[in-house]
Amino acid sequence: MLIPINETMKKIPLSTHSRAEFIDITSHVNSALKKQGVNEGICHVFVPHTTAAVTINENADPSVRKDIINELDRMVPWNGHYSHLEGNSAAHIKATLVGSSVSVPVSCGELALGTWQGIYFCEFDGPRHREVFVHIIKSE
Repeated sequence: MLIPINETMKKIPLSTHSRAEFIDITSHVNSALKKQGVNEGICHVFVPHTTAAVTINENADPSVRKDIINELDRMVPWNGHYSHLEGNSAAHIKATLVGSSVSVPVSCGELALGTWQGIYFCEFDGPRHREVFVHIIKSE
C-alpha cells in the first residue's frame, strides 16, 4: 500500500516480524514510480528510523539476504559491551553500516536496477511498524 505525501513523495508502511529481516520493497517502489509517470529522473528511497536501513542487493537467491544478516550479526553481536541503555545498540550500528537511503536512476519509466538487484528494507530491531519514503524526481 502506498500513501501519498505530496505530488512527488509516497510512504510505504511496513510491519516487520523478526528482530532482523530484509523485506523486498522493489514492487512498492516500482508502484510509486508508475503512479508518478516519470520517464527520466531519480528515485530516492529513505528510511526514517535509526535501527533500520535500506539497501540494494541480489533478489534472485534469498540465501544472500540470510548471509548478510548472519554476517552483520557476527560483526555486531546483539549482546556486545554497549553503553546505550535501551539495549539495541547493535541495531543502531547495523543501520549505520547499511545506510538510511538509496537512489536509483529512472530510465524510460523504469528503475535502472541491474538484472539481479532488488531494493530491501532492513529491519534490525523488530518486530515493529515501520515506514519508507519514496521520492521521485523528474529530470528537466
